[in-house]
Amino acid sequence: MFQTRYPLALKDGALTLPDTGSIVVFGPAADANLSDLPKDRCVIVAPDFPVHNAWEKRGWTVSATPPEGEFTAAIVCVPRAKALAQAWIAAASAATNGGLIIVDGQKTDGIESLLKALSKRSTTQGVISKAHGKIAWMTDADVADWAATTNVLPDGFITRPGVFSADGIDKGSAALIAALPKDIKGRVADLGAGWGYLARHILSHENVAELHLVEANITALDCARENIKDERVQFIWGDATTHVNVTPYDLIISNPPFHTGRKGDPDIGRAFIRSAANNVKVAGQFIMVANRHLPYEETLSQHFNEVAEIGGTSAFKVIRCAKPRRAKR
Repeated sequence: MFQTRYPLALKDGALTLPDTGSIVVFGPAADANLSDLPKDRCVIVAPDFPVHNAWEKRGWTVSATPPEGEFTAAIVCVPRAKALAQAWIAAASAATNGGLIIVDGQKTDGIESLLKALSKRSTTQGVISKAHGKIAWMTDADVADWAATTNVLPDGFITRPGVFSADGIDKGSAALIAALPKDIKGRVADLGAGWGYLARHILSHENVAELHLVEANITALDCARENIKDERVQFIWGDATTHVNVTPYDLIISNPPFHTGRKGDPDIGRAFIRSAANNVKVAGQFIMVANRHLPYEETLSQHFNEVAEIGGTSAFKVIRCAKPRRAKR
């Protein structure tokens, strides 16, 4: 973890930060301890709304995307996705004009192979191994070819590094579309909308009056803006688990995430279910898809009077819920 390895790198002057100038920090976890950094000179890059909000509440300067300007140093907290890690390192090198970059990550997130590749592309000044990971610092990184690129998928959908299912259509989302009713209408919401694959299908129904796409990852939402050109859509950068709309929806759909990093976490999906129950009309419905092994049925029954599986595959289940047990708004 960064808060474990970074102080070791500072010890005895092995690593020193510039005394002046701004520092950009890519992707620190919401609970990371950055107390060893000069808070007044740092800009945190946090594309995910809950993490962005957490740092902002703690008084840090936060940007949803890599900020423009010149920085005297950059720190990259390596994410799970290799393409995103490379894109952030390329952005860090550009922001510092080839200056100091500090790269920190866990072995399970590929830090060793990443640093091996960087050793051939930069001047490595130091490396420390600790807590199942490594931290390294370097200059003169030649990584322009690692910059974020746009993927073009079938039917013209575009994605970028760091979004869920960036390389193709998610099988769970495809199962959800196959099971949706043919008479979708009214006001609809997609909780955890991603880059807009489900949205395009929903909007093919002419009786849909309005569609709210609620997505925490700003990169995915920006892709959705490019993939979906329809006046009925509202793009909402926010946390689907705490989303509250003034007027309840006729239909809510969702393919909720169930991972925190590499660790499975069904509580995320449970939070999506609670949010759906609190945002759907009494006469409306909530339809979600989930991996078959995920234990959502108890939570669904706690929040809806009607719960039934309406489709799916051997790997996924599509569940329709109605008559919400209304939570106080």
